[in-house]
Amino acid sequence: MYLEVLYEDEDILVCYKPAGVATQTSKTIEQDMVSLVRNYRLSKGEDSYVGVIHRLDQPVEGILVFGKNAAASAILCKELKERQFAKHYLAIVTRENIPQEGVLEDYVVKDGRKGRAIIVEESNPRAKKARLSYKLLEKIDDHCLLQIKLDTGRFHQIRVQLASRTAPILGDVKYGGSKTGHPLCLCAYRLQFTHPVSEEGMTFEIRPKGEDFAPFMEHYMC
Repeated sequence: MYLEVLYEDEDILVCYKPAGVATQTSKTIEQDMVSLVRNYRLSKGEDSYVGVIHRLDQPVEGILVFGKNAAASAILCKELKERQFAKHYLAIVTRENIPQEGVLEDYVVKDGRKGRAIIVEESNPRAKKARLSYKLLEKIDDHCLLQIKLDTGRFHQIRVQLASRTAPILGDVKYGGSKTGHPLCLCAYRLQFTHPVSEEGMTFEIRPKGEDFAPFMEHYMC
């Protein structure tokens, strides 16, 4: 599998993760982004170190940044923990009417047995606060293109929060979305953070490659 590199220097590597590829997996027969980056570095005669900073769900496409050494990785992980990363997504949801914009706040827990997130009461001892904001960009029939900014990074957060508002992501069968035969329509299309060494502000942006995004991309340029 070809690794699409968006940017790299001595300290970081920013790349595109296709839908269907795990960020990291323990399954030896399944290729993941970590192994792709490691092999890419080895092919250039570099050290095989790959620092995992953040992850994307396997069905989700989008931008990932990896550290190329332990020092850079530690700084990036600290930035992420202190919520200094700005993560923006595009999603297509199926709902005839949805408010033009909004902020969604919930408390969620991860059900490890079923591999899904569940919205619960704040009093639940395992509950973690989940918060995001969204803006409606365009509507085609009952499909709505949303621009989403994550304020927290909980497991399956965007998927479960939208589904709980009867606005499941197109193709996200696990959370009630319509089956399309294509990957679910969720793309981490913009990532902003501070370079761990130069301290320069970094911004990366892509266009979704999922087929169901195509009608929207004809009118909307991200």
